[in-house]
Amino acid sequence: MMLIVGLGNPGEEYKISRHNTGFIVLDYVLGKVDWKQSSGTKALFHKDRIGKKEVEYFKPQTFMNNSGVAVAFAQTKYKLKPQNIVVIYDDIDLPLGSYKISFNRSSGGHNGLESIIKKIKSREFVRIRIGISPETPSGKLRKPKGEAAVLKFLLGKYKEDELKELKKVSKKVAEIIEMITLESREKAMSVFN
Repeated sequence: MMLIVGLGNPGEEYKISRHNTGFIVLDYVLGKVDWKQSSGTKALFHKDRIGKKEVEYFKPQTFMNNSGVAVAFAQTKYKLKPQNIVVIYDDIDLPLGSYKISFNRSSGGHNGLESIIKKIKSREFVRIRIGISPETPSGKLRKPKGEAAVLKFLLGKYKEDELKELKKVSKKVAEIIEMITLESREKAMSVFN
């Protein structure tokens, strides 16, 4: 079984914020599905299959900085190896409309990832990093500077045209999830990175 985790914050006020990119991408990948509340932990989940493999899509409802609590619960419940967990999240170091697959890396300062690493006691899971930063006309990233500015940017809402970019990226993410599930993360990394 694969656990596909989208990171974000619960609550209407965060619904289309940049920090909710993991939730937004899962919603685009799955379309309209019936999310169920998991018993025993604060998370929404949707069970599905890719080919013959069982997949659970998972949205922790523990707020970003405590994402690991929900992920560790699911890992224990399903007796999953960390390698069977895929985490989708926002990356301020990548331009909007881009993505990058990585494996067994540090948190890069992302609090949601840091929480997961601490709670499952491993870095050996797949990440699908989704770019959220705007670019200058010459292609340089326009990242906010300073902790307060970064937080304001992350919690700021996507504009309509930015959500369209995210929707396009989500089509690739769906293909990546399928390839990781049916073939391997190595193949997905070589094809999509």
